[in-house]
Amino acid sequence: MSDTVTVTQIKSGIGSTKKIRATLVGLGLTRMQKTVIRKDTPEIRGMIKKVQHLVRVEE
Repeated sequence: MSDTVTVTQIKSGIGSTKKIRATLVGLGLTRMQKTVIRKDTPEIRGMIKKVQHLVRVEE
């Protein structure tokens, strides 16, 4: 399980730029409190860093 990361959206993307909203959709986060499990890759880490103010990350 160490090669996965759990991401939960804790704040709304309303009022954010189109790029940030598109990044949330790319991660699979379409609504508040939704949790997704993704592989821990550099691409996913970059997406998480871009929306770090809207999500909670668990290793």
